[in-house]
Amino acid sequence: HEMKEFSPATKRVEVSVGESVHILRELQELSQKQLSERTGIPQATISAIENSRVNLGVERAKVLARALNCHAAVLVFPGWKVPVAHAA
Repeated sequence: HEMKEFSPATKRVEVSVGESVHILRELQELSQKQLSERTGIPQATISAIENSRVNLGVERAKVLARALNCHAAVLVFPGWKVPVAHAA
């Protein structure tokens, strides 16, 4: 008896840029204030980034990535679903 329909075994979770910053920060047990002190980015701006009220931007991504010990691309493209043509 053949199965004609199938569904993918894994479901990808959609994570926003802000959520990826938030998750990486929490995994390292840093408060927004501590991350602010490490990066020089105001705590209010970090909050706004995490809540997707402010775009991350390449320069801030680089600074945050260094502070969070990850590659900036992890923050900029959390799901790796962004077409490369749109990355410019």
